[in-house]
Amino acid sequence: MTQFLGISSRVHALLRMAAPMLRTISSIKPLRLLAFFILSFALATQPAMAQSILRDAETEALFADMAKPMIVAAGLEPGNVQVLLIGDPEINAFVAGGQIVYVHSGLILAADNVNQLQGVVAHELGHITGGHVIRFGEGMKAVTGITLLSLLLGVAAMAAGGGDAGMGIIAAGQQAAMGKFLAFSRTQESSADAAGVSFLNKAGVSGKGMLDFFGKLRHEEYRLSSSYADTDPFAQTHPMSAERQATLEQALKSAPSWTARTDPALEARFQRVKAKLAGFVQDPDVTLRQYPERDQSLTAHYARAYAWHRAAYPEKASAEAAKLIAAAPHDPYFLELEGQILLESGKPKDALPALREAVIRSNNQPLIAVLFGHALIATEDGANFDEARKILRLAVQRDNQNPDAWYQLGIIYDREGDHARAALATAERYNLENQPQLALDPAQNAFAMLPQGTSDWLRAQDIVMVSKTALAERKKHK
Repeated sequence: MTQFLGISSRVHALLRMAAPMLRTISSIKPLRLLAFFILSFALATQPAMAQSILRDAETEALFADMAKPMIVAAGLEPGNVQVLLIGDPEINAFVAGGQIVYVHSGLILAADNVNQLQGVVAHELGHITGGHVIRFGEGMKAVTGITLLSLLLGVAAMAAGGGDAGMGIIAAGQQAAMGKFLAFSRTQESSADAAGVSFLNKAGVSGKGMLDFFGKLRHEEYRLSSSYADTDPFAQTHPMSAERQATLEQALKSAPSWTARTDPALEARFQRVKAKLAGFVQDPDVTLRQYPERDQSLTAHYARAYAWHRAAYPEKASAEAAKLIAAAPHDPYFLELEGQILLESGKPKDALPALREAVIRSNNQPLIAVLFGHALIATEDGANFDEARKILRLAVQRDNQNPDAWYQLGIIYDREGDHARAALATAERYNLENQPQLALDPAQNAFAMLPQGTSDWLRAQDIVMVSKTALAERKKHK
């Protein structure tokens, strides 16, 4: 399991749009608070800065398979929809434009079974088909109108000598605008709930998981609120979980799919992914308490292998991985784990057999192939460089959104003396990481060195133009 930071360019755009307004109204506290509230809500629908996308071949394969029936039921093309994992302990999922569902690691760890995850994804697909991110501007338009009107009236009152009255008008406008925006948000959530129910029912997937997960959210609301009974439902971005359960229960229970049984193989895959994720993101002591040594199941070995590896006990991690491979000698993900432990323990040459087989058994899965390419390079043996270049080039052809793949490919190009393509690979990496200031120089170098008219030369030109535009925009809005 690997990770890379994903920073949305829309986050930067929102900050740029908000900055002039915040400067203009900086002397009026209520309105400034409203602007910050709106901005924070907008950012909550984006992949937030400091969050990371966790890339893992097994996890992404599970997500694709478990979501496919609902995606088809929603009238979408499975090849165009992604479900990605965000490294965040909160129990949350969201969409942020396009056809991508982001699921927090905290949600996976909180879910009891794959059917609960399917219920969450069905809801998020409702946001996609409803165009809710695109329609965000409708809610903002109503809020802006109320806010500006209250500002004008408040300023007029203050100019006439009624300072307190003017501030009261502005504060009342803030409250009205906030209420309008929250109502808009709750309407979208209710719409996504209803759409999610229809997708589950049409796909023949039981809605028990959706209801059960709302029960979990309801428990969280009780746990986190010091006075749940006094919680104002009209001051929330989502309908209260109890209300959502009651609204959807009849529609779910009356469907023939209510009694549908989850595929046991799919459920087993979910439990594996949940276990390895626990070992990867949690404090090792927490994972070892959840999966104690007396538990000799495959999922427990999986969790402990990642926990011991993260805690820097390679011998114990390797022992757990060996038990997994003894149970399933040709499982590509167990082989990937064995290779990763060896590679990251400073034994890249020993990692090669396991990773080579993992690549073959997974049909050249790009993320596993990148790990194999990394191991080949890490041997520092020139005899391995040709194989590394071939495997990494194929990996970026199949998944060109992985910065680490471009980083490794850049290393191998540089080792082979192909400095033009090394520069282009570096530019690709920084472009994906939304770092135009670091992408520009290598892109310009690649553009100058590559043969004119080739696809690589054109790609370098594209990155130069994109980077210059991004830097100019940032300079303009500083």
